[in-house]
Amino acid sequence: QVQLVESGGGLVQPGGSLRLSCAASGSIFSGYVMGWYRQGPGKQRELVASITGGGIPKYANSVKGRFTISRDNFKNTVYLQMDSLKPEDTAVYYCYADSGFGDHYWGQGTQVTVSS
Repeated sequence: QVQLVESGGGLVQPGGSLRLSCAASGSIFSGYVMGWYRQGPGKQRELVASITGGGIPKYANSVKGRFTISRDNFKNTVYLQMDSLKPEDTAVYYCYADSGFGDHYWGQGTQVTVSS
């Protein structure tokens, strides 16, 4: 069984930065696509960024140039560096892992609040 545990959320002022981490345990492999979704108040869950096992990233247009996704396959950990944060980035951020063969796993979510 795969478990994903997020950390690094919190309260930050507009223009500030946060770094989210997602540590995976269990039968997870470096070939999994991993990434982050978010769900803001009254909004649908949306894909923020993803990264393949080979390190190829993909970003939502709303975060391009501000967020950077990376992974450490030895540590089974994926990171999301969030810079130039805006109030509209406020959301619960969820880590996910996708085997590519129908197996999907989710973390419990971590709250990010951008407010002055």
